[in-house]
Amino acid sequence: MNQKMKHSKVKNTGILFELVTRQITVDLLNDNKESKAIDLIKKYFNENTEMGREHELYRILLSENYTSTNRAEKLIEAVIKSRQKLHYTVLRREKYNLIKEIKEHYKVEDFFKARIPNYRVLASVYKLFLLESTPTIFDPKEEVDSKFTIIEHITRNKIKPRDTDSKIIAGYKKQDKDLRLLSYQMLVDNFNKKYKTLNSMQRNLLKEYINNISNTNSLREFVNSEIVKIKKILSKFLPKVDDEVTKIKLKEAIKQANNLTKGSVVKDKQVVALMRYYELMKELHNVTK
Repeated sequence: MNQKMKHSKVKNTGILFELVTRQITVDLLNDNKESKAIDLIKKYFNENTEMGREHELYRILLSENYTSTNRAEKLIEAVIKSRQKLHYTVLRREKYNLIKEIKEHYKVEDFFKARIPNYRVLASVYKLFLLESTPTIFDPKEEVDSKFTIIEHITRNKIKPRDTDSKIIAGYKKQDKDLRLLSYQMLVDNFNKKYKTLNSMQRNLLKEYINNISNTNSLREFVNSEIVKIKKILSKFLPKVDDEVTKIKLKEAIKQANNLTKGSVVKDKQVVALMRYYELMKELHNVTK
């Protein structure tokens, strides 16, 4: 009987890259200016590492967009041929060391819990790479399904010109190391400048939103718990409000907060509304103080 392929999230180079880069954003939101995730990106995903070379192959399959199925198949064949040139023993060792360092600096359960955009495509690429690098005989149906998932992704329709982002990234990569570091520092400074007025609750919401944007259950649980806190805090402000019209509006705001708990998936407008509730609490605190 043919063996079924098992996808491993912790061995998928494309997913590992997504999770580490996401952690950089989370670290910045937590005011961690010495993010370990930045060091991990530089150490394991550069052009001189096997993981860096394999990630580039993942990136090609995820970013290219052809109208022809035949061209998509040729691209897949070329990518597989390129991957065969990788040193698999070194690649496995690099993945092992990366996971080891992630465990040393982050809580593994939180790090790997988030669902990833294009997870299905990334898993299919992993399985296709697994097929060509192991003598194990797998179920042919899984091979076909994985290949067609990738082909369908490559031949997808895109509204945005496909080369816009790649040109920006290519230009960035051409800069020397010092200029890239300066660009990154400017990005961090601009981020801090833009969000310096946010309080701890607002920053925490942004962190949860970015870290769990694809983990619908976790984000929904967080938002629901925040709504309970907000209603409790706003209710405490009611006796301190003298203006009757303002008091009526505040009561309505407390009532409308329940709408943010509706639905299994947290929508962008619900996150924006939650940010406004935090702002309302900040204003009420300043006024009553």
